[in-house]
Amino acid sequence: MTLKKLTLLVLFSGMFFSHAQETNAPKFGQGLFNLMGQDSTWSMKIAARMQFLSVSTWEESADGGWVNPEQNFLVRRARLKFDGFAYTPKLRYKLELGLSNRDLSGASDFTSNAPRYILDAVVMWNFHENFELWVGQTKLPGNIERVISSGNLQQVNRSLLNSRFTLDRDQGIQLRHHFNLFNNFLIREKFAISQGEGRNITSGNLGGHQYTARLEFLPFGKFTSNGEYSGSDLKREVKPKLMLAINYDTNQNAVKTRGNQGSYMANDIGYYETNINTFFFDGMFKYNGFSFMWEYAHRDANDPIAKNSDGTETGDVVWIGNGLNLQSGYLLPKDWEISGRYTHIDLDDITGRNNETQYTLGLSKFIVGHKLKVQTDFSYLSVDGGNDELMYRLQLDVHF
Repeated sequence: MTLKKLTLLVLFSGMFFSHAQETNAPKFGQGLFNLMGQDSTWSMKIAARMQFLSVSTWEESADGGWVNPEQNFLVRRARLKFDGFAYTPKLRYKLELGLSNRDLSGASDFTSNAPRYILDAVVMWNFHENFELWVGQTKLPGNIERVISSGNLQQVNRSLLNSRFTLDRDQGIQLRHHFNLFNNFLIREKFAISQGEGRNITSGNLGGHQYTARLEFLPFGKFTSNGEYSGSDLKREVKPKLMLAINYDTNQNAVKTRGNQGSYMANDIGYYETNINTFFFDGMFKYNGFSFMWEYAHRDANDPIAKNSDGTETGDVVWIGNGLNLQSGYLLPKDWEISGRYTHIDLDDITGRNNETQYTLGLSKFIVGHKLKVQTDFSYLSVDGGNDELMYRLQLDVHF
């Protein structure tokens, strides 16, 4: 049975066999429908979302003019989401499928040359007090911008720092815990052991494993509605809220140019291996419609230049270096928001990549929060020793 047929079967089963469970039609943005078993031993919320994106770009010419205009229209994301609990509310699950071309791309020998439908397939077990064990494929506890859902971003898309340094998704296990240091001072600990080659790998486990740790400090307590992992202060926090976090990730004997991301570093005997380490310091502040998010990233490797068995260079290089991303916005009356972003990427000279600095000005209209919104932004990208670039984007988000 194909994935398409399976998805349709799940949807129609919920609609036409509702005598086996209670079916509630939620409000817009809270899922297509909710299912609850007759004996309350399981639940499932089914949701869908789409992003429609238009992108226009121009390059700077030698005489200072803007040339080579390009325009593209995309179904940037189209996804189905299923979540709920199984047997007990302490055993939760999440399944998210990507259906757009961008979501499916990346077929290779290591994914059985098949489209990569699965984004998240994870079970989360609250086995003791504040301890939770995650098993499956999902986002690693990495930089804040990556962990924020693409449907809850403050601007049209994530920054250059995320595209250059993110840990993204992988398959493995995670252990999560939280406690209050005193009063409302909340601390969260997140640890992961994963395969180290990214999502949907079905054959082989080249190199070693990936180990990730993240510590989060919330001195003023929780944000409203988990707002530390959502762009913009849509809840207009009545008291200041702050989250500070540090991350460390080590990918042992990694075989890709960006840890579990990037391209494989093939050589004459198989694949080049080196230990790749990534550090993040990031956080979020919100108060009365104002929000500020920051990220600093640093990546290094034991030996970043890929080599053959005789020591000759293959041409592949680990993307080592630093990145800084600063982003802020203010929510105006009637849920309009103006936002700005500064991103600087400084990769090591051996990577052969130029330093990049990007400035972005954004405007958003939140019609039903992040569930129905229109966002637009304008960016200027300055490239050391290369052609500068202008980019304009317009995007519509619809989340059922």
